[in-house]
This record gives sequence, structure tokens and C-alpha cells, in this order.
Amino acid sequence: MAEFTMPSLGADMDEGTLLEWLVGAGDLVHKGDPVAVVETAKSTIEVECFETGTVARLLVEPGTTVPVGTPLALIGTTTEKPVEAPEEPEKAEKRNAKAEKRQAKAEKRRAAARTPKKGEPSKPPPAPSEPATVPAPVPSTARQGGHLEAGPLARHLAEQSGVDLETLHGSGPGGRVTRTDVEEAAAALVTSPPSRLRATPLARRLAAELGVDLTTVRGTGKHSAVRAEDVRRAAPGPAAEAPSAHAGAPTVRPAAERLPQDRGPAVRRAIAGLMSRANREIPHYYLSTTVDMGAAMDWLHEHNRRSPVGERLLPAALLLKAGALAAREVPELNGFWTDDHFTGGEGVHLGVAVSLRGGGLVAPALHHADTLALPQLMAALKDLVTRARTGRLRASEVSDATITVTNLGDQGVETVFGVIYPPQVALVGFGRLVDRPCAVDGLLGVRPVVTATLSADHRATDGAVGARYLTAVTRLLQNPEKL
Repeated sequence: MAEFTMPSLGADMDEGTLLEWLVGAGDLVHKGDPVAVVETAKSTIEVECFETGTVARLLVEPGTTVPVGTPLALIGTTTEKPVEAPEEPEKAEKRNAKAEKRQAKAEKRRAAARTPKKGEPSKPPPAPSEPATVPAPVPSTARQGGHLEAGPLARHLAEQSGVDLETLHGSGPGGRVTRTDVEEAAAALVTSPPSRLRATPLARRLAAELGVDLTTVRGTGKHSAVRAEDVRRAAPGPAAEAPSAHAGAPTVRPAAERLPQDRGPAVRRAIAGLMSRANREIPHYYLSTTVDMGAAMDWLHEHNRRSPVGERLLPAALLLKAGALAAREVPELNGFWTDDHFTGGEGVHLGVAVSLRGGGLVAPALHHADTLALPQLMAALKDLVTRARTGRLRASEVSDATITVTNLGDQGVETVFGVIYPPQVALVGFGRLVDRPCAVDGLLGVRPVVTATLSADHRATDGAVGARYLTAVTRLLQNPEKL
């Protein structure tokens, strides 16, 4: 039986707070499934499972802060049964009493059906070969009082997909809604024309309570489904606390709902500690170059003219793709310095610095950015930035970056020299695209240019390696058809 532990989601993380479980004991999980929501000093992150099996037991309650490496849950194989807590005697007695009452009522109904009414001839008993039909007893897990049985993972998937659980007939034991039921319903929503607005049940209830018209709310869930957070943001006044999805579960506000000042000081302390460590331990060296972007901008304008609106690109996509391909060409800058030696990354996972609305920044990773086509990279970048600012990043996205890029051009900055994020060994900076007079083929003209910079770890590389990297970036941007 494997342990699911509090992961390390960055070099500056020593502990984390478990905000919410997305699964329950007995749920089947696969490798890569989000199973918990964890809050660090800088952001809120969905943590994936690294094992495939059945959740045997949840060891930590939501709202608890624990050090990195603390076991949070036990994950067993699919053949192992969940570790259940012993049932309290009082609950067992109540459950048995209810079962006896249901059985007694069923006996009375059968007796009443067999007794003829006054004035009616008695009917002969049925033949032995045709036994009387007895109504099927209602399973104990069926809906009672409007309650629907579904595990936390199924509810989470339903909320993301815009599936209304109340419309599903569960295929699990006693009518329990399973993950497969939700996925099939979500697939049906995609393949069939929508008959109504997609919104989670919790979003519909909140909209009714807060007086929000769902047709005016932009959904951020899967397939543009309206989630509870979208309704709260659209509410005219302060958002009311949402009712808990599970009875007795502690209410924890998501990161997107919290006021910026709630986390601002903690974010600044985390950044201060990490950057002080980086400046103290990493011997930086800095290089810069000016890149002629004339060919790149001509190619970009022509591409956008021929492409639909959804596939048009921004200059940032070209800069990121050039930075990723150059890292593949110069692998000495793509990796980590740990235990006094350099370890190369298994792929080019490009960390992108994203400023948060409440202050501070995170640098989630675009996995295998060197292999993404430009339209895919642009879409992935938009999605990553949106989720970073709404507290919906995955654990792998905040811990896998092999080299980081920061682009402050949209803030009007022409040159940026960054501080390396340990244990990485390099950080690339791009400034604002500006028009400058320069000589091209012996003629003086005005050309669009951008300043590219490199901050690198002198323990891992020397200036010659950094120069090769910036030369590769320049060559790629001047030949945009190769990106």
C-alpha cells in the first residue's frame, strides 16, 4: 500500500495546508488524477496522484497544515479493500432499527395486497410456478431526502464538466454515481447540441440565492461550464459562503475568493526567502543581446492575416518557442544544480513568470514547450496564465520547470535581468518590442528589435555557453518559419 504525501511544490516550500479532498475512501484513482487541493505560501494548487489504485484511507483532515513529506492518504491496489473506521455502536443500532422498520412496512404492504377488500370475492392463490411479485426494497444508498450518493472525485469531475448529478442514474452499488457515469455524461454533452446552459448544480443554487443571471456569466469550467466561483465573481455584492458539498465537511474558501491582503505578506516572505537564498548561493553571470525582429514580425502579421481569430499569435509565443528550442540546443542550461553537480532536464519544461493580481508571482511550467506548435503553445500559455491567477494550477506545473522565462515587455520594460529560481541554472528575460534605427546590409533603417538577456549559474556553465544560447535565440527569431 503506497503513501500519498504532501509534495514539495517548489524550493521555497517547507509545509502546505490541505484545503480540500477531491476523492474519498474507496474511490478508484489513476495516475495523474487530481486528488487534493493544497495551499502554499504563494498559491493554491491541485495535487495529482502518482499511483493507480483505490483510496484506502484519508489520514489528514482539510484545513490542516503539515510539513512536506507527511503522509496524507493511503493508496492501495484495486484488489485491496478500503481501510474503514469501526462503526460506532449508536450508529449501528440506528441503522438496524431503520432496516427493521422498512422490513415491517414491506410486510404490511404485502399482507394488505393479499387481503381482499370488503364485498370483493377472494382471489385464488397464484400458482407455484408464478410467484407473486414483491416490490424491490429501496437500497440504503439510494436518494433519500434529495441526497445523491456520489464520491468527491465524481462531484469534482461533474463540476468541471458541467454535468448535473441529479440527472444521472448511478451504475455503482446502490445507485452510487461513479466516475465513469460522469465521464460518459460529459462526453454526451460534447457530442450532442446543448439544450441548456452548462452550469454545475452548486452554481445554479448560488445563482438563485445571489440573484445572478447565469446567461450573463462566463464559465471557466470544462467545456465553458459555469462554476460556483464564476457565480461568486459575478455577484453584485459580497459573495456568500457556498454550502458544503458534503454534510459535516469543513468550509474552506478557495484561493480565488480570498482577499489579496490575506496572502500578500506570506507571498512576499516566501519570495524574499527564496531570492535571498538564490543571491547568496548562486554565482550569477549576465549576458544580453539585441535581436532584430523584422523577419519575425513580418511572418507573424502574415500568419495572423491567414488564420482564424482563435489561432492568431502574439509576439510572446515566438519568444517562448525560441527560448525553448535554444534550451534544447544548449542543454547545459536546461536542468538543475543539486548535490554539487548539474543534472539535465528530461525535457524542456519552460517556466513562465506570471504576476498575480494580489501581488507576487509564480512560474508554472509549459511542459515540452519545444515540441508544441505555435498555436498550441499560445493556447497553453493563455490557459496557464488564467489558472495561475485563479488558483487552479497542478502540482506538476509548479515543480517541473527546467528553465524559466520572464517577459516584462507588456509593462514597458526594455531590459530585464532576473534572479535564477533554484535549483534551476538559468533564467531568460525578454523586454519590450521597440523600433530602433540600425544598419542592415549597409543601409540605415528603422527596425523592430527586442533585448534578450540571460542570467546563468557560473557553477554549471561559463559565459561561452551562455553566449551560444543567446546566439541560438537570435538565429531562431530571425528565421521564424523554423519555430
